[in-house]
Amino acid sequence: LCTPAQEVLMRFFYGTMPLRDAGEYEFRVFLSFVKHAIWLREHVEWCADLPEDIFVNHVLYYRINSEDISENRSFFYEQIKNLLPEAGCGSDRLRETVLAINYWCAENAAYQASDMRTASPMTVYRSGKGRCGEESTFAVTAFRSVGIPARQVYTPRWAHCDDNHAWVEVWLHGRWYFLGACEPEEILNKGWFSNASSRALLVHSRCFSDFTEEGEACIGKEGVTWFYNNTVTYARTKNLSVSVTDPEGKPAEGAEVSFEILNMAEYCSVAVLTADEAGEVRLTLGLGDIRIRAMLNGWCGEALVSAAVQERAALRLDTDLSQTDWIRDVWEQ
Repeated sequence: LCTPAQEVLMRFFYGTMPLRDAGEYEFRVFLSFVKHAIWLREHVEWCADLPEDIFVNHVLYYRINSEDISENRSFFYEQIKNLLPEAGCGSDRLRETVLAINYWCAENAAYQASDMRTASPMTVYRSGKGRCGEESTFAVTAFRSVGIPARQVYTPRWAHCDDNHAWVEVWLHGRWYFLGACEPEEILNKGWFSNASSRALLVHSRCFSDFTEEGEACIGKEGVTWFYNNTVTYARTKNLSVSVTDPEGKPAEGAEVSFEILNMAEYCSVAVLTADEAGEVRLTLGLGDIRIRAMLNGWCGEALVSAAVQERAALRLDTDLSQTDWIRDVWEQ
């Protein structure tokens, strides 16, 4: 049986989790995350002071990306509890604690490129290696295990070279700070990727509920996963407005508008928005070139846009996909 507090959080889990998780993992696995989070809320002073949305999404929540789920929070807590400030020290030493935990992560997980997706935090700990997506999932788990809110952020594609990257943000004193996962630095808001991210077209984070802090723009939903735009933290940006009209020149309400970055010899869609009643969508982007494609009722239109010099773009749906099978096939891929 669950206590009333446990029941509330378990209902939150089952109301927001991917449906597959409910079938693949036992009830007790999710309950272990709930019990540990409640214990942190009651016994760790910086966790007790967290806003509710930050706590449930970035301390309590069991999933970070697409990793395998196991009962790991108590295990990680036991490994790093000696790095925590003594009781009564308040939250003033949290910054040093975050840096110390990231050094611990670096001692226990080295970078190794891999095509495998995505090893669990426990697998990374036992093998001592992982790619950036796995290292960041590993580090987020470590921070959450001691009540420090953390999330994985990433650029789905770099604009200046072929690849992508994931790293970590932690919540301290009412704001997010970034750091390279398992890449220890002496200060926060520094990483080897700082220069690269300053040229990113899009940096975003994910959340498994829409119960989230105000001020971050939601840029879409895939299944039960919500994506939030964090580009302004890293790069100079511009708010780009895109208007879409149908073949008759009328606003194309409901059109799907895809923003695509040229990377690895192909255009990769990094955000898909739905046009409002005026046929418009808006997205904050880094200053670079991006292809925009729109589709509605079998019609398609596209344009190459430079966010460095443009604030608005207009697309007309002028291509009938039913007459161009190769375009339809590319779109569906």
